[in-house]
Amino acid sequence: MNNLKQLAVMLLLGFTAVSCSETVKNENPLLTEFNTPFGTPPFHQIKPEHYVPAIDSAIIEARKEVDAIIANQDTPTFQNTIEALDRSGKQLGIITNILFNLNSAETDTTLQKIVREVSPTLTDFGNDINLNPELFLRVKAVYDVRETLNLNAEQTTLLEKTYRGFVSSGANLDEAGKEKFRAISRELSDLSLQYDENLLAETNGFTLNITDSAKLSGLPAGFVEALAMAAKEQGKEGWVVSLHAPLYIPFMKYADDRELRHQLFVAYNSRCFKGDQYDNQKVLKRIVELRLEMAKLLGYETFADIVLEDRMAEKYEKVNQFLTDLLVPSIPAAKAEMTEVEEFAKTIGFTGKLERWDWSYYSEKLKNSKYSFNEEELKPYFQLEKVRDGIFTLANKLYGLNFQPNTNIPVYHSDVTAYEVYDESGRFLSVLYLDFFPRAGKSGGAWMTSFRSQYRNEKGEDVRPFISVVCNFTKPTESAPSLLTFDEVTTFLHEFGHALHGMLSDVTYSSLSGTSVYRDFVELPSQVMENWAVEKEFLDLFASHYQTGEKLPAELIQKIIDSQNFLAGYMSVRQLSFGIIDMAWHSLKTPFTGDVNAFERKVMAPTETFPDVKGTNFSTAFSHIFAGGYAAGYYSYKWAEVLDADAYSVFKEKGIFNKEVAKSFRENVLSKGGSEHPMVLYKRFRGQEPTVDALLVRSGLKKN
Repeated sequence: MNNLKQLAVMLLLGFTAVSCSETVKNENPLLTEFNTPFGTPPFHQIKPEHYVPAIDSAIIEARKEVDAIIANQDTPTFQNTIEALDRSGKQLGIITNILFNLNSAETDTTLQKIVREVSPTLTDFGNDINLNPELFLRVKAVYDVRETLNLNAEQTTLLEKTYRGFVSSGANLDEAGKEKFRAISRELSDLSLQYDENLLAETNGFTLNITDSAKLSGLPAGFVEALAMAAKEQGKEGWVVSLHAPLYIPFMKYADDRELRHQLFVAYNSRCFKGDQYDNQKVLKRIVELRLEMAKLLGYETFADIVLEDRMAEKYEKVNQFLTDLLVPSIPAAKAEMTEVEEFAKTIGFTGKLERWDWSYYSEKLKNSKYSFNEEELKPYFQLEKVRDGIFTLANKLYGLNFQPNTNIPVYHSDVTAYEVYDESGRFLSVLYLDFFPRAGKSGGAWMTSFRSQYRNEKGEDVRPFISVVCNFTKPTESAPSLLTFDEVTTFLHEFGHALHGMLSDVTYSSLSGTSVYRDFVELPSQVMENWAVEKEFLDLFASHYQTGEKLPAELIQKIIDSQNFLAGYMSVRQLSFGIIDMAWHSLKTPFTGDVNAFERKVMAPTETFPDVKGTNFSTAFSHIFAGGYAAGYYSYKWAEVLDADAYSVFKEKGIFNKEVAKSFRENVLSKGGSEHPMVLYKRFRGQEPTVDALLVRSGLKKN
């Protein structure tokens, strides 16, 4: 997929443009060569008013590039059509990457308004490319003679991806069909933005203000300090709990006050499900309706059929079978774990009926009882800066990477640090941005993205990427640095795996670079990195007490390892339930006219271990599939778990820092991006296809 085709895919989720004079162009930092280290984005110079004219100007330039391809009188070839199309729209891609990345990481109402303004124009522009009959004829002419062109593997992949991209974007439709496709994609663009904005508003809009210190019972002292700091930042007395993960999750895990846990649970799980201005029910129903309508228009039975055409799984029936194959052994384990937690809760005085808001609280106490430790014991050993340095060291041991902070590289927020990344020979590889802490303008969760992907330009020069890792980790307090939970350490490793995929990319075409791979393959590099989190040899590199300098005790590391499969069944069922509801929404064959909550309850019933909680709904806050890129693809997390369990077994066998294994993983997976079919790449590394057995054994759900 070329830059314009990549943009077109983004636009189906919601993005656009406007108009510009020469004077404005000369004064606009987005339209001049970036006079910054490595040509990184000049965030310090960019103002909101720059985006609209910059996008308008970049669209004009991109249209000229495409028009030149169409006007070429020579016979269509791979070079003058497919390659030329991939190289087009570079400036537009850079500008939109900056805008949409900041809209996720550092937004406000002004930026959101700009995104809404430019999105329809960008969507229309993307459709103008996808639905241009003359351009498609040239692409098809090359595709039809592909067997005679003697293309290499990457060129073949680019040709096939480009052709399929046109077809799935409506290139074969008649004029009426094309106009319908335009209208659908434009509306989908707007709806996805609306869904995400509603969710951010709901998440930011709730705070639980505690003024009675008795209600803080059970909460660790450091966490109480974080709540006090949150209250101070909001100008409130006492302590404040929000729905952002660093505050919500620990509160649900440690707060003795059951009623407050109940209140917070309902607030979190009823986001965008209250029938008010931020309700997402109508939005998601319309998204589902339009995605199905688009599928029918293109000749597919379901929207999942479109998505899975470019996935390892290929068919939604295969996905459903895969999810079932994992659910069958997971359910009995989950129910046994449920019983164990219930019985344990009774032994420490619980007399009621175990509800969802009790699960984290009592399961954490059971974990502490079984393994004699809890997450709070680990946090002093996981100071953020030391974890970062430990992960940098891991990247050095495996791939020879070195990281140098550079304060001269502009950043978009004071929390962000930029690094130059070099290989062991001193060759520059990438700029890496790390953005760790939650704030009002940042979406929840954690993700990796890029401001520029790796590719080779027309001169054959290797253009290196600008990669960003964005998280929402526990903030430092007045008395302590940022101390991560074990889950946050794992999250950091996960996102850094994505970053390695981007930084180590070594391909020719930007649309096949880094993480531009099949969605059910993209999580392999990230999830395989999580395995190091329980390796003593790795933890010994950096995990030391932030006050005493004492290394993480061997017995605590062993407890982490022993507890690795604690509640494995429950966690497996939970993750599978997300994949199941996603596939249910996107494998509908007829328009959905029912009740959102009733549909969700019916679909997820086989995965439920708790009774329904009135007023809560998962789908209205499932941004991965309704405002992100995981529609009909959330199963890929589990799919990648199968791959990563199998892949990591090679490191376990040969050594977790084995350079030969790492070299093979880098050369056959990380550096290749989407230049070849993922199963070809995986088998080249592993020597065989994976099975679910490795995952089931690792999770303790099956005996070896």
